[in-house]
Formats: sequence, structure tokens, C-alpha cells
Amino acid sequence: MKAILPILFLITSYSQVFGVMTHYADNPEVGHHLSDMHPDIMKMTVDDFLNMKPRDYRKITGKRLGIKNAVKLKLGQRFFKKKMKKADANISSGLYVLLAILGLGWLAMGLMSDWSGDDWIINLILTLLCWLPGLIHALVKKKDYY
Repeated sequence: MKAILPILFLITSYSQVFGVMTHYADNPEVGHHLSDMHPDIMKMTVDDFLNMKPRDYRKITGKRLGIKNAVKLKLGQRFFKKKMKKADANISSGLYVLLAILGLGWLAMGLMSDWSGDDWIINLILTLLCWLPGLIHALVKKKDYY
């Protein structure tokens, strides 16, 4: 029985991945092709994209974005910001929590902020006074990094 479960898992995961790949390959309307994009949009920087509003899109292309595509734009910007934040992370979320539990939350906070700011100093003082306030402070400040 233990040998059958991993095999079933591999078969189902492979079939799901294969199904998604064929869906994108068979459906050209799923995404935009790079050749269809406006040249000014292709020259945008990351900051320009993250700060772009639907009216900015209209100024660039001369076309209205529409409600559905405006929502897609905002969701794409939010997704991209989240991915950028995760890519900037020096340590994983699990390691951050482990360091906080061990009383080294100040170390994790310092590494995440490149030793700038006051948060890691405050956490060090709280950890030295008593372990629990330092742990709570590190866990509350975790949302700033992840």
C-alpha cells in the first residue's frame, strides 16, 4: 500500500501538469503575445508597471482598458509585488520563525532589513529583557518581510 500511494501521486500530478500545458498550447487567447503589445508598453520599467493606472494605459495606447482588464492589471501588479518581495527575502519564512523561537529574532530581522532601521535593535532589547516579548515582536514584524 505504501508503494502504491507515491505512484498514484506522481500519475495524478503528471496528468494535471500535462492538462494545463495542453490547455495553454491549444488556447492562444489565454495570454498576450509579445508581438501584439504596444511598443511603449514593452519599454516600461518595473516601477512604471507597478505604478500604472488604467488611465495611464489609455494615454499610452489610446484604448480603454475596461473593467475586467483593469482588475486584471491590479491583480497582476499585486502578484508581481508579492513575488518581488519574496525574491528579496534573504531567509525563508520557516527559518525566520525558527530563529525567532530560538531567541535570535533580532538576527533574522537584521538580515531581512540589511541591518537598517530600528526594528532589529528593539527586538534585541526585548529579547534580552525577556525572551517572550522578543518572540512576539519578531512574529508581529514578520508581515513586513513576507
